Amino acid sequence: MIISPHRRVRHLRRYREIAQILLWHGFGELVELVERLPYPRRLLRRFRPSVPRLGTPRRLRMALEELGPTFIKLGQVLSTRPDLLPPDFIAELSRLRDDVPPGPWEPVQEEIEEELGAPLEDLFAAFDPQPLAAASLAQVHPATLPDGTEVVVKVQRPGIEQTIETDLEILFDVARLLQERTPLGELYDLPGIVEEFAATLRAELDFYREGRNADRFRANFAGEEYLYIPKVYWDLTTRRVLVLERIEGIRIDDVEALDAAGYDRRRVALHATRMIIKEVLEDGFFHADPHPGNFVVMEGEVIGAMDFGMVGYLSHRDRVDLVRLYIHVVQLDEEGIVEQLIRMGMVGGRVDRDRLRRDIGRLLRRYQGMPLKAIRAGEIMQEALPIAFRHRLRLPPELWLLGKTLAMMEGVGMRLYPDFDPFAVSEPYVRRFIIRLLSPAEWGTTALRSVSDWGYLLALLPRVGARLLVQAERGELEVALRHRGLEEALNRIDRLTGRLSLSLLVAALIVGLALVVPAFDLVERGGLAMVLVVAGFIGASLLGLWLIVSILRSGRQ
Repeated sequence: MIISPHRRVRHLRRYREIAQILLWHGFGELVELVERLPYPRRLLRRFRPSVPRLGTPRRLRMALEELGPTFIKLGQVLSTRPDLLPPDFIAELSRLRDDVPPGPWEPVQEEIEEELGAPLEDLFAAFDPQPLAAASLAQVHPATLPDGTEVVVKVQRPGIEQTIETDLEILFDVARLLQERTPLGELYDLPGIVEEFAATLRAELDFYREGRNADRFRANFAGEEYLYIPKVYWDLTTRRVLVLERIEGIRIDDVEALDAAGYDRRRVALHATRMIIKEVLEDGFFHADPHPGNFVVMEGEVIGAMDFGMVGYLSHRDRVDLVRLYIHVVQLDEEGIVEQLIRMGMVGGRVDRDRLRRDIGRLLRRYQGMPLKAIRAGEIMQEALPIAFRHRLRLPPELWLLGKTLAMMEGVGMRLYPDFDPFAVSEPYVRRFIIRLLSPAEWGTTALRSVSDWGYLLALLPRVGARLLVQAERGELEVALRHRGLEEALNRIDRLTGRLSLSLLVAALIVGLALVVPAFDLVERGGLAMVLVVAGFIGASLLGLWLIVSILRSGRQ
């Protein structure tokens, strides 16, 4: 990829800024890696670090927050990868804040008018320059449509895409460097991790996608009265501007306000739990950013949802695997859990499965005899983190994101109603899911697909079989075997054979000289016989020494 001079200067400026922040927080080793990249080192001049007396995880979180939106999002993604980072780093990165002061109003107004192609006064009856909320990627303003409808306008921060693209290119450079020069490259595909993160971040910048997510949630919950999804105004929505219906309510974790309004907190907790269970088991599409600020309680204990930029997807196979894993966990079946983790592709070939089984069994025994309503998903996740890191369990990001979502919603539910039992609510949903798996309507489709595949194979077999038999009869059938590494093995054998031949030659020369010496008169100094014998011994000794050095070197390699 060719980088323009302007972009190269922007990269250099950003490199220096990253180096300054990392050094300030005590990460000089990372700066040394950055200095190896193909840029003038004078532009990455050293800054005197001022390392606070804090732990490494907290310093990393503070550095990422200071580095800006790309690195905040990177830290949030890394907090879903317990196979990459130890538990204390996961816990700290989960606290990354994405709330920042709002930007100046004039560039925001220009962004909206450029995107929508008209002045604000022609599009809205009223527009408040003071935002309701501000994050690193966008900020949200209240407004009123010409017909009096109250809406919220989410607008992307001006210039944020250019900043993120610069940071992503830097991250790709650093990832390739770490892949080539550190042991991490042997364990992980670091450029692949950055590529997956880049795709996620770019998708979050597309407000068309967020609007479609809101429409999909509304369609999924069309028959449910306990959840309200705001309407998307598509005629005022672009890739950088999103206009949604404004909904009013009490923040879902504001217990005092809910009590003052006379709402039934147990009913609110029940509705929140049903929402998550339906998203996971029935829809395979869930709200992946369920912090309390994104949910409000409206009249009738109806939950209003907001912010659909971060969502998770679960295939039918994922949901089946989760239900099976859930059953093994409830039954405290450590063998079944390990086997299910293997089937889900979380356990690598080098993992000590017996040790993994023992670690899981040790965790399960802590909950033996406890009623289900006393078990907390958040606590189990925290205790499972060291096991995941120790055995390098490769948890798919979607499943870990789901786990964090469940733990967050569990915390909200416990705050609303401490005696609430989410397992009792989920049990009928899980039972219906299992019954559906066993029904002919479910396995019949799979069986029909298998019959179709076998039918195609049987129809193809006569023609292919006849062709193979004719080729075999004519002697035209050839079977090609390709052996990986065979050429290298043959080269080794060739080198060993040459070394063995040379060793035999040297031994023969030494023995021959020993036999020839008695036949010559070696008393006369400087005689021809003496010269030949000395030269022969010197040559044989040098060859023998070379052989010894060669063998020792090959042994070290």
